[in-house]
Amino acid sequence: MMRVRIGTALLLFAMAAAPNANAEEISRDATREKLRATLTAAGKRDDVNVTFTQSEKEPYNFIAVMEDFPNSDSLEIVIRVTPNDTLAFRVYPHFKGKYINLDSAKDAKGLMRTMLLFSDHNFLFWGVDDSKDAFAGYTITLDSGFPEEAVETVLRSIRNTDQFVGKMRPFLDGSAAPASN
Repeated sequence: MMRVRIGTALLLFAMAAAPNANAEEISRDATREKLRATLTAAGKRDDVNVTFTQSEKEPYNFIAVMEDFPNSDSLEIVIRVTPNDTLAFRVYPHFKGKYINLDSAKDAKGLMRTMLLFSDHNFLFWGVDDSKDAFAGYTITLDSGFPEEAVETVLRSIRNTDQFVGKMRPFLDGSAAPASN
């Protein structure tokens, strides 16, 4: 009898939660489509100039690559529509053919200190992911609706990431930071 009650309680709980989960998914899907439209329009701007594609592995992620920089090989951009009503921007600089990784840095402590200072002084914050790959990031909450202008502002700021990679060079490979940075 106890198993029947527990089973019934679990079934009722699942049925009650299902409409809420479905509403959250519908909302997330709508946000993804608004983001897609914003990325398509903003990507055509001269100061952004990238084409975003939806990730095949993660359907709530959009990916693009910016190239032609003096310090970085490229900047890999990943924008995620999270289940928590936020947009998470991650910009992974590629340096000498690979990600900037704490384990392969010549001076990991110096690199971390520099990234912390950049987080205090720059528009984008700096961090590392679970693989210890460095990224510049920004998070936008969607509490007040979809912020198209804020998304565009973040996208226009991404190119600036390259100058900070130049300042990281002494910690990455021991080379001098470029004089103009």
